[in-house]
Amino acid sequence: MPVPHIPDDAPFTGEQRVWLAGFLAGLNSRLLEAASPTTGSATVEAARAPLHILYGTQTGNAEAVANDAAAKARALGFEPQVLGLDDVDIARFAVMEQVVIVVSTYGEGEMPDNAHLFWKALNAPTVPRLEAMSFAVLALGDTGYDGFCQAGKLIDTRLEQLGAHRIAPRVDCDVDYEAPAAAWIDGALAALPDASGAAPAPVAAVQPAPGATGAWSRRNPYPAVVTEIRRLSSAASSKDIRHVEFALGDSGLTYEAGDALGVIPVNDPGLVTALLARLQLRPDVPVAGHERPLGELLAATFEIRTPSRDLVMAIEARANDDALTHVIRHGDKEALDAFLWGKDVLDLLDLNPAIAFDAEAFVGMLRPLQHRAYSISSSPLAHPGHVHLTVAAVRWRAEHRDHGGVCSTFLADRVGLGGAANVFVSANKSFRPPADPAAPMVMIGPGTGIAPFRAFLQQRQATGASGRNWLFFGDQRREHDFSYEDELAEMSRGGVLTRLDLAFSRDQAEKIYVQDRMRENGRDLFAWLEDGASVYVCGDASRMAKDVDAALHEIVGRHGGLSPEAAADYVDDLRKAKRYLRDVY
Repeated sequence: MPVPHIPDDAPFTGEQRVWLAGFLAGLNSRLLEAASPTTGSATVEAARAPLHILYGTQTGNAEAVANDAAAKARALGFEPQVLGLDDVDIARFAVMEQVVIVVSTYGEGEMPDNAHLFWKALNAPTVPRLEAMSFAVLALGDTGYDGFCQAGKLIDTRLEQLGAHRIAPRVDCDVDYEAPAAAWIDGALAALPDASGAAPAPVAAVQPAPGATGAWSRRNPYPAVVTEIRRLSSAASSKDIRHVEFALGDSGLTYEAGDALGVIPVNDPGLVTALLARLQLRPDVPVAGHERPLGELLAATFEIRTPSRDLVMAIEARANDDALTHVIRHGDKEALDAFLWGKDVLDLLDLNPAIAFDAEAFVGMLRPLQHRAYSISSSPLAHPGHVHLTVAAVRWRAEHRDHGGVCSTFLADRVGLGGAANVFVSANKSFRPPADPAAPMVMIGPGTGIAPFRAFLQQRQATGASGRNWLFFGDQRREHDFSYEDELAEMSRGGVLTRLDLAFSRDQAEKIYVQDRMRENGRDLFAWLEDGASVYVCGDASRMAKDVDAALHEIVGRHGGLSPEAAADYVDDLRKAKRYLRDVY
């Protein structure tokens, strides 16, 4: 039977070819199915449609959930394929029959980096209809941000618009996602028909073997001992940047350059004491529905630095504060953010001395205390048995009180040398040095964004990789804020660091940032791209990453002689080839 295809000389545009490829691939599948035998046990096995589990992730959480779903699917007899969303072109996606999607939301309602191109393609006017597809979407997000689970909501709605059949309702998970995600996976897989058309029975959660590396997780962290804490910024700096080292002992924990370390903090005991005094509650008071007394819950179970939305609304109803009432009732998000900026739970309670809650009501409005993820700043080849972090200890004064970041000051001030912090590794397979040791690498990481690039450089040094390495680094003042200056100088002398461009914003009247250095060296940067260089960005997502992205597009357009549209396509091609990767937060 002849197989339909598109002749090479057919007069179709690129978009028309994408649509036709999807249509013909589906037709091929149906012709092959029609030509297959329809009896016998082998036919029953062949009748099972392939299961594709796709993920969109920024930090690796959605990928981990997708792999959990795949493990459960295998236990049910499926043979799932797990792929990143940007690893699937729209023609291939269009002929998938059973699709499970796990996607996180990045920033203020944005698609994660590895779903950027997929979402763009899914919204193209030439995208084919998907009537033959059965799908389910699990969304991961954080109710502390606007656009909660927006990426999942958008994909779920778009698939429905294209005619796909939803087999399980979308579930939107907050930061404490493990339990609802596991329940959703069971339900979604149970809704997939097996070869006979019967729904398979639910399967128990797949647990890692005792002692396996995967056994250490957010739910079961490893108590790693702190072996070194030293300040990288000078005492005269406006910043407090710390280098922190942990011993992994006999944990069996492993990591790779590019991964993150999750650290589970303990709240500031001074803030816990102040909250109990303000609410006139005893630390040993029992709290209904919880195994531990109030003092322990406030210390290590609930978030007391950043107020939850529920708590803000409850305080507004009691505070008699005109400014807070005005911004809430007028739905002015920017004004509310400005009002809350720098304030913690105690600051809001102090708006009115009459505000009071009992223990159960107060705890019921708090969010779970979450781990903080830090980009690992060491290579396991250079520092076996240890893991390093580069941490900015966040401190500020507001409402006549000193405040501090929950985890950063825990690491800088409270855990101490010889103390232990509960940690686990978050794999980030989408952020790795080039697989080809000869490939050039461009790294852009101001401030603590240097962390993974210290690891990348150590990795390349340890493996003897021959590829050229170019780092853009910046901060406020060279004299006070040049993190790892001695190490970078040694790597430059040794030839590991081929180029180092610095941008210290406060050392001159006009502020200079890493994106300015990129533009100044745009011709060379574009030449590196043409030579196959990969570009990596790490740091602040709200401003720096966007400014760097704009500079990259501008450089490609200017030095490549391309229109803005063609420059955007060039950068998209870098994304497709996994040569433009970001670890931003």
